[in-house]
Amino acid sequence: MTDGSTAGPATPPAGQARAGRVVHVSDCFPPRVGGIESQVHDLAAAQARAGYDVHVLTATADPALPGGGRRAVTTTGDGVTVHRFASAVTLGLPFHPLEDVLLPPVLRELGPDVVHVHAGVVSPFAYAGARAARRLQLPLAITWHCMLDGVAPLYRAGARLAGWDRADLAPSAVSGVAARRVADVLAADDVAVVPNGLDVASWVTQSVRASLPPDGPLRVVATQRLAPRKRVLPLVQVISRVHERLDRDGAGRPRVHLELIGSGPLERVARAEVARRGLEEVVTVAGRLPRTELAGRYAREHVFLAPARLEAFGIAALEARAAGLAVVAGRGTGISQFVTDGVDGLLTPDRADGLGDTAADVELADALVRLATEDGLLAGILEHNRAVPPRADWSDVIAAAAGLYAAARQG
Repeated sequence: MTDGSTAGPATPPAGQARAGRVVHVSDCFPPRVGGIESQVHDLAAAQARAGYDVHVLTATADPALPGGGRRAVTTTGDGVTVHRFASAVTLGLPFHPLEDVLLPPVLRELGPDVVHVHAGVVSPFAYAGARAARRLQLPLAITWHCMLDGVAPLYRAGARLAGWDRADLAPSAVSGVAARRVADVLAADDVAVVPNGLDVASWVTQSVRASLPPDGPLRVVATQRLAPRKRVLPLVQVISRVHERLDRDGAGRPRVHLELIGSGPLERVARAEVARRGLEEVVTVAGRLPRTELAGRYAREHVFLAPARLEAFGIAALEARAAGLAVVAGRGTGISQFVTDGVDGLLTPDRADGLGDTAADVELADALVRLATEDGLLAGILEHNRAVPPRADWSDVIAAAAGLYAAARQG
């Protein structure tokens, strides 16, 4: 089986020790679609191309394989060996009722130099891999791909009860803001950052072709899953507020336009909200698009808007930033890992500043109005972003992971 990958070529960090055999453990993996899935897949592929011996243990089945791909070992086109442990009784959910029994013998047989566990808020299979690595006394690194807001007290109590706050492991998260939550849970002084990555060169677009305001509308794009956590309806409301403030140009055309890209359980609701507010000229709900088409779409946009509050990293925002767009997001999110306020985009006050959702949404709207009306602001950010790529290529991520692995081996 061959899995496609968007990760670019990478080389091991010069002068830095690296693990020869890496075993990634993740509940989710392609063909499931999502942030952790794509990042684990692409990191594993980049490491394999850089010379690592890479294995992935996952509870995600692949229906394209014989038997539904529930128990299968395959190799991707990048040289990653994927071990699938899915169960029919879980009805497609990515965990296995016997994961605590199945994982230890596989890890013992593989004998990895490091086990790299990828965790979300709820990650039963990944945590089973961490428990197995700990029992086998294998070097263990864990990366949290989530914000632990709201569950930190429960996690903290669980970590102390099970001894994870004293365990030999190298903890990390995908951004500094997420790492601070992990440090609080584990009472750890040093939680590393292993950011998400991408093949930066593949996202570079031609110069933005759309006319800048006031010669044309402020063109905003949001690429996200249309689900409550991503705050789809508040997004439409923010754009409605911006539209009311900017009104229309002399020809009666809206001065802001949102392209909403993505699918999910709230897609129909989002379309209904657009119609209810009479925003058909202002908001286009494009539905889901292949990842390969996004860079071309971004070439005609100005701004990427990220309304989610609990964004541990924001890979879609990073992709847009690599494509040269200005990024608008809350400064308490993981997007602050790669966006500097006033340089790559605008970071607005949010929960980190004690604001409620309504007040924080007003700040997002204010930022968009500034970009549409403040002389030279948008043009300067776009010029910078087209000239200066983000430090998010796979060589950067592999270097960060290598440092984490070295810490894991040192215990």
